[in-house]
Amino acid sequence: MRKAILLLFLFCAATCVAVWAVARFTNVRRSRWIQAANVATSNTNSTPADAWARAVERVKEDRGDAAGGAAETPPELKHYSERYWFLATQVAEIDHHHVRTCQDFLDLAAMIQSGEMVSVPFVTDSYVLYGIGQKADDAVFSRFEADHSIALYDEAQLKDAYKQIAERRSSLDSEIRSLNSQAARLTRRDRAKRSELQKQISAKQQELQSLDEDKSSLDEAYGNAATRRNLFKDYQSLQALAKNFGGRSYDLNNPADRQVLKINLLSSLRPQALKILEEVASAYHGQFDRPLPVSSLVRPEQYQHALRRVNRNAVLIDTPPHSTGLAFDIDYRYMGGAEQTFLMNELARLKREGRIEVIRERNANYHVFAFIDGARPPDDLIAASLEKAGAPPPETHHAEAKPAKTKAKSKATKTRRPRSTARKRRR
Repeated sequence: MRKAILLLFLFCAATCVAVWAVARFTNVRRSRWIQAANVATSNTNSTPADAWARAVERVKEDRGDAAGGAAETPPELKHYSERYWFLATQVAEIDHHHVRTCQDFLDLAAMIQSGEMVSVPFVTDSYVLYGIGQKADDAVFSRFEADHSIALYDEAQLKDAYKQIAERRSSLDSEIRSLNSQAARLTRRDRAKRSELQKQISAKQQELQSLDEDKSSLDEAYGNAATRRNLFKDYQSLQALAKNFGGRSYDLNNPADRQVLKINLLSSLRPQALKILEEVASAYHGQFDRPLPVSSLVRPEQYQHALRRVNRNAVLIDTPPHSTGLAFDIDYRYMGGAEQTFLMNELARLKREGRIEVIRERNANYHVFAFIDGARPPDDLIAASLEKAGAPPPETHHAEAKPAKTKAKSKATKTRRPRSTARKRRR
């Protein structure tokens, strides 16, 4: 009996160790990929890979007595009484300046090549990119149109994709027939076995349906000669970029390379936003001798949709701010009260000057949006953008109201908006 218990204990311990080892290996491998991206995106292409790791350690280290007390959020970083006004402000700026958003990684790559976006180093003396591209996968690149992704291939890869679908479909058909044959031989008493077989059959039928949908998508996308030529052209453009991006070459047939390239592409901003980031980071670093942790930069709408599954703050409107390259997030979870207070005061100053929109989010981020020409859009344009920001249409018998103002706004427009229910703001 004791021997059996000991063997069971050893088995459980070995299983736990194996699970821990797999998780650790996965995290280490991802960390190495990210550090490789850090070197590739460095302005000088000479930053050592461990510079990023040292910067992150500095961000996360214990502040001890220097942490200070609790941080007091200034009014400029709090929610408006009209809960859609924050997002509507950014939508108004985007519409007013006709700012182009990027739909997918190909759009983003083209904007980087044209100079609309600039690559941001993963680590400098004053800031470090920490958490960029955490949800970037190693799947093939794709076009994103009408909320639907179309995988990009060259001619050889397209043939291979069809071949893999056909082979897997044939294998599934055979497996389903075998399982049905097994189920037919069972007696009425074999209910548990029949139930288990039926679960396996259902799972394989679902996979079969998914394969058919994949084939239909390929047929629809590549069946038309003109569309097929455009998709092949898109792939060739991406391949040309991948051969020399940031001084490094990426193999689009290699899943690891695809993932790192996506992380590199996500490490981009418009010059106007980068200027704000560098100004805030310089002030923070000068005060505390720490790099400012930046957790999000540009996010194509395709990536935004994927992120929405795990981050409820990832807004899904026609013009999400992060997809413009004008927005970035600062991670404050490791900061003490003194650091947060200083940083929020800096952000509040920039908002009073009319250069940014900003809010303190509950998920430990400051969301910062840079205005193109350093001037906040007028209130009438913001009010006109409320519906685009997700606000319900105003009732015709209600007079139009305006949000509670920050100190930066004029006294002539201080009409108070009715207080709405407390809900977390989307960005």
